[in-house]
Formats: sequence, C-alpha cells, structure tokens
Amino acid sequence: MKTPVTIIALLLTLLVTSCVQKSYKKTIVFTLDASEIKNSKKVGIRGNDKPLSWDYDTKMKEIKKDSLYEIAVTFETGYKFTEVKFVVNDTFEFRDKENRRVLFSEKDTTFYNAKYNMR
Repeated sequence: MKTPVTIIALLLTLLVTSCVQKSYKKTIVFTLDASEIKNSKKVGIRGNDKPLSWDYDTKMKEIKKDSLYEIAVTFETGYKFTEVKFVVNDTFEFRDKENRRVLFSEKDTTFYNAKYNMR
C-alpha cells in the first residue's frame, strides 16, 4: 500500500508533466482582393478558430472601394495553422472545395494576401 506522501508525489508529477499543449497569440492580417466582384456590398471572413466562426461573417474593412479589404485577427492557439474562407455578398468562395489553410509565421504576425475565388 502506498503512503499518502507517495500518492501526493505521484499527483504532483502528473500535474507538472501534463500533456496540455501550450498556446500562443498569433495575429494574421488578411488582405482580400475582390476586384472581380461587381457591387461588393458585404465582405467578410469565416473560419474554424475563435474569434472566427463558420456560423457568421466577420466583417472586413474596405481599404479600396469595391476591390480591397482587410482585417487583423488575433488567435490564441496551440496549432501552427488555421483554416478560413472569404465571403462576398453572402457567397462563399471555393464552394464544395477545401478551405484555405493559413500557416502561422514564426513571428507574432502573419500577412496573408488573397484573391477572392468565385469557383
């Protein structure tokens, strides 16, 4: 039978050597060229990591009228990438195709330039 001291030592060892993955704050500045879409009224981004969601658009800021949009998103993650899709006028890009996979830079900020893909 193990003594209470041995049990406590075992519990402390388990807590210290836990396999919880360390998380980091990573920012991505997304820039979207939507110049091929006429009359862009609503431009956003969706994704699988908070603060983004697949359930609703996160609005992007218009940088150049009807063509260039931007947003900076900060993720707290232990992963090396995130997945996103852009949405213009409530229409997803890459319908029925894979999401965009964006790799986080080794630095704190990643710059990701994209062109809206209507296919």
